[in-house]
Amino acid sequence: MGKRGQDALLWAALALPALTADRLGLNEPRGPWPQTAGLAVLALAAALWRKNPPTGFAAASALGLATAPSLFTLSYGPALAVFALLMGRRASRPRPALLLFGATALTGTAKILVRGEDPVVEWLVLMATLLFGAVFPWLTGRYLRQGRELSAAGWSRAAQLEREQRIVADRARLRERARIAQDMHDSLGHELSLIAVRAGALQVAPDLPDRHRSAAADLRAAASDATDRLHEIIGLLREEGDEAAPLAPAGESVRALVERAADSGLPVTYREEHQSAPTTTEEHERTVHRTIHRVVQEALTNAAKHAPGAKVTVEMRPTAVIVSNGPAQAEGPGPGAGTGPGLGAGSGLIGLRARIEDLGGTLDAGPHGDGFRVVAQLPAQGEKPSGGEHSGGEKPFPRPPAPAGTPLAYARRRTVLAFGAALATGALLVGGAFAWYAYSRSQTVLDPADYARLTLGQRQADAERRLPARAATDPPEERAPTPPPEGADCRYYRASGELFVSVEHFRICFKDGAVVQKSVIPKAGTGGEVEQERKK
Repeated sequence: MGKRGQDALLWAALALPALTADRLGLNEPRGPWPQTAGLAVLALAAALWRKNPPTGFAAASALGLATAPSLFTLSYGPALAVFALLMGRRASRPRPALLLFGATALTGTAKILVRGEDPVVEWLVLMATLLFGAVFPWLTGRYLRQGRELSAAGWSRAAQLEREQRIVADRARLRERARIAQDMHDSLGHELSLIAVRAGALQVAPDLPDRHRSAAADLRAAASDATDRLHEIIGLLREEGDEAAPLAPAGESVRALVERAADSGLPVTYREEHQSAPTTTEEHERTVHRTIHRVVQEALTNAAKHAPGAKVTVEMRPTAVIVSNGPAQAEGPGPGAGTGPGLGAGSGLIGLRARIEDLGGTLDAGPHGDGFRVVAQLPAQGEKPSGGEHSGGEKPFPRPPAPAGTPLAYARRRTVLAFGAALATGALLVGGAFAWYAYSRSQTVLDPADYARLTLGQRQADAERRLPARAATDPPEERAPTPPPEGADCRYYRASGELFVSVEHFRICFKDGAVVQKSVIPKAGTGGEVEQERKK
């Protein structure tokens, strides 16, 4: 079904109460022309609400105010609520709706003041009808609109997150490749450095022929050049800020690493302090061990490459490691001779420093005496780094972020409270208006038996003893059988206490202190004969 068909069904649904309310006697009877005009206005509103939603609501509110100043009418009340709901769903800006609500309230108030019949009750009914029949449906429509927009935004966000997830996965693969490449650099660089150390030891052997000594020097130079080229290639693959998290050889401890370097000819000494280590988790212990292994491996590689022949000392503590070397030893001519600074050289320690700081520790590398020293401290799990001799100061741990659902829960709570306050206010207005309406109508009921006891010519004082304390403020004068006597004071009373339906009324007219006319005004929609008594 197309949009035109949907609009036709909407008009038919809204025209049904407009046609049946009069026939059932729920409204004051109207002629055929007012009914036809109302149906035409509803058709116009149903045709225009898609292009201009405020137009449909304006037409429905105009029909309601034309029928009843209080806007409360069963004929056009459903149309008022439906077009308010559609206006909330279709209109993007709230300002036109708020202006229409204000204009409707002002117009209805003006009509009530001009009419002058029980204005307080009429105004309360107007406000309650506007609140529950227009504002609340409009808010419901806006809620549905925002829900639809949030749903669309959610699907869009999900698609964006999916794209970002693919990008993150691709980047993770690239980082893993870089990590493996860095691992190869560290491991192979360490092995090449050991090869250079062995070649250097062979080069300075006193019983080695000159041609073999030259070959050993070339081998050492080739190993050193291969290490440099490997470092340059890995540097191109590694992005700035990437974590260098290579894996240590399976099952190899720091002691085994040092012994393997010593077997290759590196003059290295290993010391270990046996102390009770703090209690940590297995995962934390593996992380600390892997990091310390990497620090020692990088320090030995740099010492072998940049300070050949220097004595190296590795000192192990429960949560720290110290690697120091002395001055480089002169090794005779050849391309393999070196006089570099030792442990501090090489960019591998830069990545290790970032990794150790992420774990809450510190790493210092710098000159120490005639050589270099590297100190890595890793605190126990949950501890802050101490500000000791080699500490770079405390590094505060980041504060955990607030739960993601907190702002949303707060917004929902504010929305519920706002709707609850509006609902409570509307309920009080409607309850007060209904209570006043029921009370005022009950005080204007004249019992049919008392009406029958009234006689023409009866003194006004005697007749008023049988009459209610209040007279009806909205009498159906248009259904009166005849005009009231000229100069008479006529009062109207309800014949029944029923509410929200048309009932019979009694009209009692006084003149010169006596009853001059009594009439029964039938309820709407009846065509019976009118009972009337009039003094001749």
